[in-house]
Amino acid sequence: MARHPLPPAPASGGWHDGDPAAFRSFADIGPLRLENGDTLPSVRIAYETWGRLDEAKSNAVLVLHALTGDAHVLGPTAPGQDTPGWWEAVVGPGKAIDTEHCFVVAANVLGGCQGSTGPSSPSPDGAPWGSRFPVVSTRDQVRAEARLADLLGVGAWSLVIGASLGGQRAIEWAVSRPDRVERLVVVASGARTTAEQAAWTHTQIRAIELDPNWRGGDYHALPVGPTGGLALARQIAHTTYRSPAELDERFGRIPQNDEDPLRGGRLAVESYLDHHGEKLARRFDAGSYVALCRTMLSHDIGRDRGGQSEALRRVRARTLVVAVDSDRLFHPDQAWRMAEGIDGALYREIHSVHGHDGFLIECDQLAALLGEFLNERAPSRRPALARA
Repeated sequence: MARHPLPPAPASGGWHDGDPAAFRSFADIGPLRLENGDTLPSVRIAYETWGRLDEAKSNAVLVLHALTGDAHVLGPTAPGQDTPGWWEAVVGPGKAIDTEHCFVVAANVLGGCQGSTGPSSPSPDGAPWGSRFPVVSTRDQVRAEARLADLLGVGAWSLVIGASLGGQRAIEWAVSRPDRVERLVVVASGARTTAEQAAWTHTQIRAIELDPNWRGGDYHALPVGPTGGLALARQIAHTTYRSPAELDERFGRIPQNDEDPLRGGRLAVESYLDHHGEKLARRFDAGSYVALCRTMLSHDIGRDRGGQSEALRRVRARTLVVAVDSDRLFHPDQAWRMAEGIDGALYREIHSVHGHDGFLIECDQLAALLGEFLNERAPSRRPALARA
């Protein structure tokens, strides 16, 4: 395994003044045999770090991103980084996850398109993987992240935290490597993909595959890719990220500017979805979107482990499970059942009208819950779970 570090970060994290991309590093972790029997002959993982690993190697924190996120948890936009840090209200100097005291690591997921090996990456013959990119599971992604941890000298994480798709990897970490996770926080996520989540995911995959520019996934050398299909997939997804009440309160039946729906014009909510679809299509690879959706379809911690209940009994980490009370994608009951299956787990809810995206919006609430948990102001064990 080879590591290709860029100039080291100061203890507080952030970007170098002279080199805005200095914090994105790359690790070549070698070949990876996948859960389905396929093999990726070489894998590269892109990652960012903030803070310093202490001498005891006891302060490492792993932050796992959602479907279209990346390793850029905090920091400004820069060349090669079109979006600002996606969790700056939670991670940073003096924040709930304090980079002045913690060594924080965030990796771009295997199958992604922000520097880690994925469908747009070169295959052994030099051409993009495209349609030849194999299906990778949550377990494969965690196996890759574990190799990165080895390379960074992290034997055990003080904390593993993830939300949405990242939460699926977080619970897999605690189930498959219980000796390497001391504390676990799973936010707006689940232990396995439900039938409804699979249905939403399937429609997003099909939206991309039906774009004539998809070409079976082999479009990377062409001037135009399946951006229309990707934008539509994002519109479907974004609808599930928000709550019906919020959409109705924000948009109702309001037309978009002077557009008249009776004459083919759009409602404001249609324009809103168009904007988010087009925005994602400018920064994300359709092949990675499909690959990560397929990861979600296969996600089930209980597979070949005796079912979900048996798998959850493997978790030894002190655990906090957080749901968003208006989440219609990862329903609170799913998070509740996961918490019930983990010995001593705490369950908390974020109160929000925003739905699933509440984990990104209600950062004050989340930070307070993390502070309670990380500073052990909440009891570690209770006779029975209770919704807070």
